[in-house]
Amino acid sequence: MMKRFGLLCNPRLPQSEDLAREIELALAELGGSAWILSDCDDERIRELAGESDGLITLGGDGTIIRAARLAADKGVPILGVNMGRVGFLAETEPEHVIELLPSILEGRYRIEKRTMLLIQAHSGAEGVVDYEAVNDVAVCRGRVGRVAHVSAYVGGELLTTYVCDGLIVATATGSTAYALAAGGPILDPELDDILLVPVAPHLSMSGALVLPGRVDVRLEVVGDHEASLTVDGRSCGSLTNGDRVLVGKSRHHASFIRLSPPSLFYRTLLRRLRRPDQAPE
Repeated sequence: MMKRFGLLCNPRLPQSEDLAREIELALAELGGSAWILSDCDDERIRELAGESDGLITLGGDGTIIRAARLAADKGVPILGVNMGRVGFLAETEPEHVIELLPSILEGRYRIEKRTMLLIQAHSGAEGVVDYEAVNDVAVCRGRVGRVAHVSAYVGGELLTTYVCDGLIVATATGSTAYALAAGGPILDPELDDILLVPVAPHLSMSGALVLPGRVDVRLEVVGDHEASLTVDGRSCGSLTNGDRVLVGKSRHHASFIRLSPPSLFYRTLLRRLRRPDQAPE
């Protein structure tokens, strides 16, 4: 049974703190408890997450992704409340979250687990740095407006060298993020497959690849054109000739509290991707 929750507010959304106070009071009336922090307070979130049964995020998908990375090693599930623009990962809207609390405290929910990526960046400048990602990792062209040259190895074998604006390795969850914008396919979020998607490829393989989650991918920068590394949209430094990024499936998962059926993902997908000039069904 869940009793103690962390409420994570987006500091750019003042209304998220107001809603957090309302949820805190509602939980107390139901016999639960909560602590409230900004979603930017990484150290305290890691510390308190291990003492909590669940996290409730009040913001957009970025807030959810940040919380998922911080809580993944402790297996703490997340209820996402959509206060952003997209909401692919959120379970509910602000006006409905309090009415869901009794079901959660009574154990009437399911846990949905999403594959995460483990990333190891080897660069001459930074040495070896490890990251985890919920959505994706990308090697893209650097600050100078020149294409990147990136060799991609799958399972230790050279696939090809891409000449492109960037190369994305994404989870099924990330298939609706940067990978989708680059023309990649949408995967069911509970699959453990990963995507390899080039961004604006020039005279090189243009199609996205769907790879089984068991394989490792290595991206290696070649030539004298600087590249940049991003993980879940965060800039993680520069890469130069010979630098490489190793990508595989993490042993951790992003865990989400779900009260709706799995089909909600597809309804949300259609609603979010509908053009502004299209009437709702």
